[in-house]
Amino acid sequence: MFIENEISFKAISDLFSNADNEGRDFLFEYEVYNLLANSGAETPPAANLLPRGARFSDEELTAIPGDKAVLKIVSPTIIHKTEVGGVRIVKKEPSKIRSAVRGMMYEVPENYAAYIERNPDHGPEEYKGLHGDALVKAISRDLKGVLQVQFMPPDSDSFGNELIVGLRRTREFGTIISAGLGGTDTELYAERFRKGQAIVAASVHMVDGQSFFQLFKNTISYKKLAGLTRGQRRIVTDEQLIECFDSFIEMGKYFSPSNKDSGFVIDELEINPFAFTEYLMVPLDGMCRFSKTGQKPLARPVQKIHNLLHPKKIGIIGVSSTRRNFGRIILDNVLAEGYAEEDVVIIREGCDEIDGVRCVPSLDGLDHQLDLFVVAIAAPHVPDLVDQIIELNCAKSVMLIPGGMGETEDSKERAELVIASINDKHAEDDGGPVFIGANCMGVVSRPGGYDTWFIPDEKLPKDRNAPYQRAALISQSGAFMVFRTSQCPELNPAYMISMGNQTDLTLGDMVHYFKDSPEVDVIAVYAEGFNDLDGLEFCRAVRQAVMNGKEVVFYKAGRTPEGKTATSGHTASLAGDYMVCESCVQQAGAIVARTFQEFQDLFMLAEKLSSKTIGGDRLAAVSGAGFEAVGMADSIQSDDYDIELAKFSEKSIKSIDKILIERKLKSLVTIQNPLDLTPGSNDAVHASMAEILVKDPAVDSIVIGLDPLSPSMHTLAEPTIPAFSMEDEDSLGNLLIKIVENSAKPVLAVVDGGRLYDPLRDMLLANGVPTFPVCDRAVAAIALYSKARMRAEVIRLAHGCD
Repeated sequence: MFIENEISFKAISDLFSNADNEGRDFLFEYEVYNLLANSGAETPPAANLLPRGARFSDEELTAIPGDKAVLKIVSPTIIHKTEVGGVRIVKKEPSKIRSAVRGMMYEVPENYAAYIERNPDHGPEEYKGLHGDALVKAISRDLKGVLQVQFMPPDSDSFGNELIVGLRRTREFGTIISAGLGGTDTELYAERFRKGQAIVAASVHMVDGQSFFQLFKNTISYKKLAGLTRGQRRIVTDEQLIECFDSFIEMGKYFSPSNKDSGFVIDELEINPFAFTEYLMVPLDGMCRFSKTGQKPLARPVQKIHNLLHPKKIGIIGVSSTRRNFGRIILDNVLAEGYAEEDVVIIREGCDEIDGVRCVPSLDGLDHQLDLFVVAIAAPHVPDLVDQIIELNCAKSVMLIPGGMGETEDSKERAELVIASINDKHAEDDGGPVFIGANCMGVVSRPGGYDTWFIPDEKLPKDRNAPYQRAALISQSGAFMVFRTSQCPELNPAYMISMGNQTDLTLGDMVHYFKDSPEVDVIAVYAEGFNDLDGLEFCRAVRQAVMNGKEVVFYKAGRTPEGKTATSGHTASLAGDYMVCESCVQQAGAIVARTFQEFQDLFMLAEKLSSKTIGGDRLAAVSGAGFEAVGMADSIQSDDYDIELAKFSEKSIKSIDKILIERKLKSLVTIQNPLDLTPGSNDAVHASMAEILVKDPAVDSIVIGLDPLSPSMHTLAEPTIPAFSMEDEDSLGNLLIKIVENSAKPVLAVVDGGRLYDPLRDMLLANGVPTFPVCDRAVAAIALYSKARMRAEVIRLAHGCD
């Protein structure tokens, strides 16, 4: 483990302070080498700044070790030096060095000016509007001189033997560390290689050097550096890499937006590349940008989320007495959930009551403080109403239903007024109410006994008496929740919460609440964007939830540039870099879904399998259809997951063989994995195979196809022929339900058939059997789920949890 006191944070702070005093928010390359020298990591090469216009003796020019000298232009505006002739390697002779320096001072400005003329969008802001000689002179004026650096020849110049390591400040997740294939083509590598092969990234607050090294081991860069590819030899030790990563992580944590005592924040620190000479890590180029620390955001009184989700008194404004507007539908749903009429009050002039619920003309007329106040009025009236709520202190939590609160440019000012009022109140002792929304679909809280969704029952029928799952679905998009509920009523979580624009309460706040909730074992989150640094708080909450034994399923919208653009106009979300988000959330311990379908599948598995044991990733696949058996085998690997087909134990093979002989199926079935039982196998045969494999210590999970169209199977509801009835106590459906009840291992069913077999799927799902309509979805889901559960267990063990 890296020893923190090996880093001289004071010396690094002095570097930033000196640069800041000169009006710079960046370090020159020689200062970056000084930073590395104080970081406790590898010693950088010797370097000597040759300031512009200064004269140097022969002894000074030849003082640096080696036979050659590396000369690099020093400029605040030129990032990519090589492309403009800003890097030269010459013999370490005074005349050669002087000649090269003179040439660079003239040629580099000309080359860089020509580049800017060809690519005006890539030019620095300082040079906008300049052309020709004026541009050349401006660039020349900014040259600080030339940095003479010790030449350290790399052990290998073949592909993949350069390493990039960097820190980057992100708006959502704070400081991120990244590492991977370095050199001039880093961006190309990241685009062209499969995910996680070229570059890996993680939050410095979620990893240490050892755990980040485990991520890095998946890259091509590590395989090359460690001599694991043909024709290569190891050129760096694992310990060196871990020490380097630890050093960067500790610097990232200290100079991060989360540490208000550091004085400075590293916005970007990049060494690209590190080369390797005789087991030394040699930085060949480096850059660093920094800023001063900002103010710490105000704390929200998040304990009042409990009032929001379990209110004893509810108020609603915006309920029509004559038509079924949003407010009236909300009232209907609150009452339909069984919430007592006497505990609801409507704010409305000119009415004594609506549907048996008391009305008062204004907030002034309330005779008690509300736990929850639902605002369902037009957006232009919201800022004044929020001010009134705060002034009267009439509610502990407020739900802002209306849109038009920051989703568009026209509504941003309105949203800013509301946010300012809320934050001003949060700065006071009590903190005032917490707000959820705006642009909020509402909340369904089964433990809290209420439903404020504004979707009428006719459009979204709910079985309000059905037992709910020990789960919470938190979504920035209300529509996403509504569609999932309509498509997958079997999910039926205890809480469904629409976050909307995150005007006040954030995704991180809500996961922090549920990480300790006794009502919830599974937390599912659909995110479009995080507020400033809330991505980091979200990850911290996910990590704590995982440590508490809970499961978190996560989907992030805005994975592509086009997707980011689409989310920016919805729920006023602030979409961030997807790769960073996925990596940070996964490192925290969440199960990350790539598609909506995958999100549904993983959420369903988490609900039904959270109490099951995941012993590994060895899968047993069983089917009565040949195509399905092949499909399962074809689905065990992808870019994002892999699962292996289990090798059945000798005991299992003998038991399977015995049943095949008894059923006269021996000549038709080959004992292998996947196990294709053929359509001639009946319910009992399928169930027997499942029972055998559940007991096999070489099997961790089972996917079994129920072959619903086979004439040998009982898979129909109310059939004309009794032999097909799924209600038969010996039907595979009923037999499988008993097997799943008694099994500690995951058992998944596949019912690949049309709507005729929906009753069978519903029966299985209602009785705790994860059921899929096609086999490849089942295999992908259990593979992703198993990997995530095993990662979570590693996290718990690493942090000393049972």
